[in-house]
Amino acid sequence: MQKLGITTQQDLLLHLPLRYMDETHVTAIRDLRSGDQVQIEGEIVHAEVQYKPRKMLIARLEDASGQLNLRFLHFYPSQIAALKVGKRIRAFGEARQAFVGWEMVHPQCRVAQPDTPVAENLTPIYPAAAGLTQATLRKWIAWALQQNSLQETLPAWVYQALHLPEFADSLHALHHPSPEANLQALQERTTPAWRRLAFDELLAQQLSMRRHYARRRSLGAPALLPSTKLVPALLQSLPFTLTAAQQKVVQEITQDLALAYPMQRLLQGDVGSGKTIVATVAALQAMENGWQVAIMAPTEILAEQHYQKMQSWLAPLAIEIAWLVGSQGKKARTTALEAIANGRAKLAVGTHALFQEQVQFANLGLSIVDEQHRFGVQQRLSLRQKGAQPHQLMMSATPIPRTLSMSYYADLDVSVIDELPPGRSPVATRLVSDARRDEVLERVHEACSQGRQAYWVCPLIEESETLQLQTAQDTYALLSESFPDLHTGLIHGRMKAAEKQAVMEAFSAGAIQLLVATTVIEVGVDVPNASLMVIEHAERFGLSQLHQLRGRVGRGAAQSACILLYQQPLSETARARLKIIRESADGFEIAKADLHLRGPGEFLGLRQSGVPMLKIADLERDVDLLEQAQANAEKLLQQHPEAVALHLQRWMNQAEEWVKV
Repeated sequence: MQKLGITTQQDLLLHLPLRYMDETHVTAIRDLRSGDQVQIEGEIVHAEVQYKPRKMLIARLEDASGQLNLRFLHFYPSQIAALKVGKRIRAFGEARQAFVGWEMVHPQCRVAQPDTPVAENLTPIYPAAAGLTQATLRKWIAWALQQNSLQETLPAWVYQALHLPEFADSLHALHHPSPEANLQALQERTTPAWRRLAFDELLAQQLSMRRHYARRRSLGAPALLPSTKLVPALLQSLPFTLTAAQQKVVQEITQDLALAYPMQRLLQGDVGSGKTIVATVAALQAMENGWQVAIMAPTEILAEQHYQKMQSWLAPLAIEIAWLVGSQGKKARTTALEAIANGRAKLAVGTHALFQEQVQFANLGLSIVDEQHRFGVQQRLSLRQKGAQPHQLMMSATPIPRTLSMSYYADLDVSVIDELPPGRSPVATRLVSDARRDEVLERVHEACSQGRQAYWVCPLIEESETLQLQTAQDTYALLSESFPDLHTGLIHGRMKAAEKQAVMEAFSAGAIQLLVATTVIEVGVDVPNASLMVIEHAERFGLSQLHQLRGRVGRGAAQSACILLYQQPLSETARARLKIIRESADGFEIAKADLHLRGPGEFLGLRQSGVPMLKIADLERDVDLLEQAQANAEKLLQQHPEAVALHLQRWMNQAEEWVKV
């Protein structure tokens, strides 16, 4: 039961069916239609275990109108005994027309008498675990339905305005649906009963997020006054001016930091929109007020990019920056830890090494998490806990689809940089079959010979027996041999930090013309002269990864292109992904499609942390209910606090976890 997340009677009540069987009537064999899920009753007239072409149990069932074969590829001795000639049984399954006539493969069978009544309601099939049968689950859920009052938690005006039934009626309709119920709508979870529970779940999520938001506002945090020295000095020294969108979000963050409760803001901006300079401005505001700042990135390459960029911007302002990553030597690490602990380093930049136990900040006032969805929930919390109540700025170049920001990010303030800096050129995206590799090689050579630079991205570092993909090391050897007149470089995740840094510096300086890489260059790499990106085995990458990789080119004035090399045969999902990335350059549209293909877990960094997702509601299907839940949450918090308490109590197990996201 615990494996299924069931620890209370409430959990039992909300353990809802996956699908339903219609055992409320018996169908005659002569009335069968291929593909129908039906119940047949008859007598076993033949049964045998066959051994060719493979071992299987075959039984022939006969009623007054015809015969049907029951076929079992996996079976137990008890099933052989139950299907002996002369036994009367009921079989439920999908009927199909086979070479030998009508058949069912692996139907559910039970012994029947001529007077055995049919089921009164549709039969629910629940999510189960090993050692827990459907019969046991049905018995316990029926017991829980009798034991509980199923009181209404919400005022009637809330659900009546949405034409939804009462909670108790909805539960009974889902656990014991009547024979007249629309089976297809039940399976698709679109009946009024399903919609009522989906609404209740979404409302509980909204309420828990709002309460969390209000609770955070009651906590004390350092009020960081707007910068009058450091920020103006930085902006004056930059070789560019901030875009209108950057200025807008800087203003929003500046105002948040000046308040005496912790900022919790998500900064969204498409690939290359200039989030780093915005983060630097926020960091300077904290530093001018005497507080430390931590910037955490998911990879050493991205952390390195932030470090180098900020070093160049902040060195003239005499600000010391500490650098902390897992691969650095003991001496450098000790020096960095001391500088962070005694407050000499006002800014600490690094990877997940920043939230490890031995890292102690003198006075952390602001934590900035880049590419926040690539960290688990606990990792993000750990960094926040390095200070008393630090302000937090999360950044993402993977735009959050509207439904996700309305639900899982409902307790965050969101800022969006919705324009790219001037001088960026649109990137032409081409899908090219692996069979045309020679043409791609020619295109790469031509671009590099004309003074441009190119990336060639591969999914694996070295040969794998399970995935025979073109590897980075093989590709590097092949391209070096094919283009002896070009300087080709290689970078991947297993190289030492110093080696990676040397390669990236050489590429940035133009000493390397063609860079073979794994996805370590997915985020943060900024080389304006690179105008061509080739992605090997593009069908193996996720949508947001492809979009991020494509964002490494098009950073200068030259016309840029991204070539997606794919191998046949393509799965339906891979085909859909490649079509989306070819047709759209809009990060929000791509994120929306990605949510549809992958589900919300990976967006939120939840897959690895075990935090429960929505169990009943679906963010795509139930967007209208999400909007209604959002609209009703504020009214209920203000006018019916007692209803809010009851409602959250019912959904408590999930509500407590949602706020951690």
